[in-house]
Amino acid sequence: MYTFIDGFIVYLKVEKNASPRTLESYQRDIWQFVDFLADEFKLPGEQVSPEQVDHLSVRKYLAELQKKGLHRSTVARKLASLRSFYRYLSREEIVSGNPMLRISTPKLEKRLPEFLYEDEVRSLMDAPDTTTASGLRDKAILEVLYSSGLRVSELVGLDTGDPDFELEYVRVKGKGARERIVPLGSYAIKALAGYLTGGRSQLAGTGVTGALFLNRNGGRLTARSVRNIVDKYVKQVSIQRRISPHTLRHSFATHLLDGGADLRSVQELLGHIKMSTTQIYTHVTKQKLKSVYEKTHPRA
Repeated sequence: MYTFIDGFIVYLKVEKNASPRTLESYQRDIWQFVDFLADEFKLPGEQVSPEQVDHLSVRKYLAELQKKGLHRSTVARKLASLRSFYRYLSREEIVSGNPMLRISTPKLEKRLPEFLYEDEVRSLMDAPDTTTASGLRDKAILEVLYSSGLRVSELVGLDTGDPDFELEYVRVKGKGARERIVPLGSYAIKALAGYLTGGRSQLAGTGVTGALFLNRNGGRLTARSVRNIVDKYVKQVSIQRRISPHTLRHSFATHLLDGGADLRSVQELLGHIKMSTTQIYTHVTKQKLKSVYEKTHPRA
């Protein structure tokens, strides 16, 4: 089985241009499935054949995952990895049948995305101490995340040549190496300019790197570091909720829709392939509209 997994990962990397994180996730999910099969069939993992798998063994595996208390979304993701793997095996004619065709995806609970209110955003944006190099950087990070709705992985992947200050946009490489152009607001432009002229050179020292956002050693900032930065300022301004960099992305989308933006434009800005991914934000705005209606209409 392991040989086929290696071939699948190469296929994802070369033909699908999948990110290292995606490759790692797929590989881990499929290896876990093979470990389960090895226990079931009382065989070493390398001796497990894809042809031995039927829909019953897949269902038994999913039941085992649920028994372990995994969230439905996690189970669904692992199943999606297996579906993709078996589509590949079928296309390459490694297996004669696809057991995944008889497996239904677990129904997911719809959770509304957490977002910040506008006054909370203002407090967060004003929190960094812009008299320091790291404060200038942090201010720029927060402003860009909220202004553009970038994923944290997209933010840390930015290079110094990606923002265009004259046209006020940033070039972003998203999932699957898909590139898009996202506008930058005036506050983000100002914060970025302040960081590039007054903070980045201090962080870079004598090192040479094209990364836009740098750590204290002059290297590219990591996604985990950005999460720590956001955590720091959330605590500083006493927001009593769990807030992450992705919350700023949710806030970006929610505030655009509240302001009258159409869903298709928000989809483009977020880099979503499917409209259904973006539509969850309409639930948030509908809730807000209902609240406003109930508070203001005389006969609500």
